[in-house]
Amino acid sequence: MTSPGTYWRTVRHLKAGQLTGRIAFRLRRPTADLRPAPDRRVRSGPWAMPARRPASLHAPATFDLLGERHALADVGWNGAGPTRLWRYHQHYFDDLNAEGAEMRRDAHAALLERWLADNPPGGGAGWEPYPLSLRIVNWIKWLLAGHEPSPAMLSSLAVQARWLAQRLETHLLGNHLFANAKALAFAGLFFDGAEAERWLASGTEILKRELAEQVLGDGGHFELSPMYHALCLEDVLDLVDAINAFGGDRTPAHALRGGLIARIPAMRRWLAAMSHPDGTLGRFNDCADGIAPAAAELGRLADALGLAAAPLEDDDGIVVLAESGYVRIERDRVAALLDVARVGPDYLPGHAHADTLSFELSLDGRRLIVNSGTSRYGEDDVRQRERSTAAHSTVEVAGTNSSEVWAGFRVGRRARPTGPRVERDGDGLVIEGAHDGYAHLAGRPIHRRRWRFAGAGLVVEDEVGPARPAVARFHLAPGLALDAVDARRWRVFHASRPLAEVEVAVGSGRTELSFFAPRFGVVEPTACLAVDLADGRSLTRWSWLS
Repeated sequence: MTSPGTYWRTVRHLKAGQLTGRIAFRLRRPTADLRPAPDRRVRSGPWAMPARRPASLHAPATFDLLGERHALADVGWNGAGPTRLWRYHQHYFDDLNAEGAEMRRDAHAALLERWLADNPPGGGAGWEPYPLSLRIVNWIKWLLAGHEPSPAMLSSLAVQARWLAQRLETHLLGNHLFANAKALAFAGLFFDGAEAERWLASGTEILKRELAEQVLGDGGHFELSPMYHALCLEDVLDLVDAINAFGGDRTPAHALRGGLIARIPAMRRWLAAMSHPDGTLGRFNDCADGIAPAAAELGRLADALGLAAAPLEDDDGIVVLAESGYVRIERDRVAALLDVARVGPDYLPGHAHADTLSFELSLDGRRLIVNSGTSRYGEDDVRQRERSTAAHSTVEVAGTNSSEVWAGFRVGRRARPTGPRVERDGDGLVIEGAHDGYAHLAGRPIHRRRWRFAGAGLVVEDEVGPARPAVARFHLAPGLALDAVDARRWRVFHASRPLAEVEVAVGSGRTELSFFAPRFGVVEPTACLAVDLADGRSLTRWSWLS
């Protein structure tokens, strides 16, 4: 049971419009507008190939989504069986523009006709605003690639745009509302006439407002998830692509284009800063690979549009993403991502984890220390575990989470970080941060963490004061082994090759079993070094082996 206090600590941060909007959204029951579709607009500019995802459709009409494979003949489009999130992905039609899509064009055409026959307007998961928004965009991208629509498909696109215009997710805001507005803008650019102009005007008005709020000064998406940042970057690039093709010289599209283009260099830089050398995303908040296009694909599209990234390197290999609260350190053999960030916007922390002052680290291009990642949404025990402090490479105090994550997408009490503070210490580099996420406990303890990078190693020092029972965890990437050398030392191996030696100079170390989610639907076993703090302190020395 969730306590009244938890509910209050959650809802007190919401905007009034979210509360009234939720009520209005549930009460309003629009009717489908089945009028004929407007005429198509003639394309007047270039269209670049969108960023591609891996293929997810297998003949005959079998979907491989979120680690689960189901045939349409077995599960249909709605109903029991797959999770709600799987159903959403089924209705996105991402495979229309995925890798090797041309080889599946006949399967795509048949699937489109099947969807049109089986999904009447307004019913089922496919007509909920978010999957509806993504499908509108994917269908239009497919048509821009040179495929010819059936009259039924064109008619349905217009009906979907009209339905979406009445079902905007103003109660959710964030990435959902951005996706709604993007779809309206796409429909307004693709079609011609007064109705299309209204869709375009509505979409661009929302996008201009949300762009200013959702993309921070350092280029990061304000929900502070590398995965959702990558999705937002895809949205921004897609919009520039569509405006180039249909309306680069038209108002309001022209005014929106300038704002989109201005943010892309910093957005590309942010994504590079929050990625490991192997191209995988840092696991902060809800994050998994395979949902957004890979960074290389996003970079290819940006380059095709002539939109370069801002340089990544700052002074001495330090990148401080000040507005986001993340720090990247790249020096010698190491690339490290440090989290001194808040959990997200106060009114929209749904994708937050209790991960404050966690970090990830790659050695010689291979991930070494990680957070556990995200394998699923929902409200079950797996979701709770993956959002917990214990699933991240940070400190858990008194068996509690640093932020009060609950249900599937709720946060009550939130950790408030201070920092990061960066200083040079001889040939070393020191980053410090703190947070008050445990200040509600007896004694009002504060967690402080200090990372010192020097030579061929890293020292991580944690302090919780006043002292409380606390554990610092260091989760290892999949495929690595952790073997004890003696009571205070461990070695990290990949196969038979030693990569690092760890000394617990202050505190008491032990090994734990852990897990890592590389993508949705997949969980891999890993090892974890757990360090019990002694009198509120721990000090762990990591030495890199050749």
